[in-house]
Amino acid sequence: MKVLIVKTSSMGDVVHSFPAVEDARRNIPGIAFDWCVEEAFADIVGLHPGIGTIHCVAIRRWRKALLSAPTWREAANLRRSLKGSRYDLVLDAQGLLKSAVVARLAAAPVAGFDRSSAREPAASILYTRRYAVPRRHHAIDRTRRLFGQAIGYEPDLSTTDWGIKPPDEGSLAAPGPTAFLLHGTSRADKKWPAEAWIETARQLSARGLTPVTTFADAAERALAEAIGKAVPKSVIVPKSRLAEIAAIIGRSALVIGADTGLMHLAGAFGLPTVGIFVTTEPGLTAPRGAFTSALRASAGHPVTPEQVIREADRLIEARESAGS
Repeated sequence: MKVLIVKTSSMGDVVHSFPAVEDARRNIPGIAFDWCVEEAFADIVGLHPGIGTIHCVAIRRWRKALLSAPTWREAANLRRSLKGSRYDLVLDAQGLLKSAVVARLAAAPVAGFDRSSAREPAASILYTRRYAVPRRHHAIDRTRRLFGQAIGYEPDLSTTDWGIKPPDEGSLAAPGPTAFLLHGTSRADKKWPAEAWIETARQLSARGLTPVTTFADAAERALAEAIGKAVPKSVIVPKSRLAEIAAIIGRSALVIGADTGLMHLAGAFGLPTVGIFVTTEPGLTAPRGAFTSALRASAGHPVTPEQVIREADRLIEARESAGS
């Protein structure tokens, strides 16, 4: 059975889909998966050894030049590639109109969430098969249930296996164990205050951990440099490919992150991971993993560096006790 997964973005959503792939491989011997994803996240999909061809879509870039010839040429090439792959089933695990449209390009039966379950109910109109998956479940479990119903097995939700490991690339010159601070987010309202990151870095350094930061834009670079100035022991990783950042994260002793995709990736790697949720709710999208924790700010009660450090100490101790 040859299946195309359509989960184009975001990075956290992509990571959340890996356990469903592992379920299917465990239950359906010989099943083959390809994936259609936003070009920016192709490196993340490539971490899973069970994924064959990765088809890249560029909706975010195409929207900026809808009438240009290169945009239409790229879209036509994607359609030919998907249709030519002759899939037995296409699984739209995203439940958005844009993902449903991409799924239809493959000219194969399309399975997805039903109207009451999809993030954008209208997307279900474009599916051949529709499945009810209650919204009250965690994002990971929703995807696992969808795959199980569409392919024909019952996932064992009592355990979670992502099936990935950090890539063997990238290098980092840092003294001793490192703590990766993922301060960058896609939305300004998700950001934790700069002074909180700086104080956290100071306390980590005092514990013998080298704070590591990176950046994706000028504002994030300014914060990374502010942390570096306040804590000279810290290391700033230049803007790099996601695979290289993933490799460095994978070698960390601790990861602390705002609500961002790389934080979810750290949890999937089995690392002690503290997620900081400033405005978003962690309930259905909290990091999952044996050594993860989600701290949620509330009105008048922001998440403090002291809280984060306490959680970090607890998770590191738990991982050491488990012998990981």
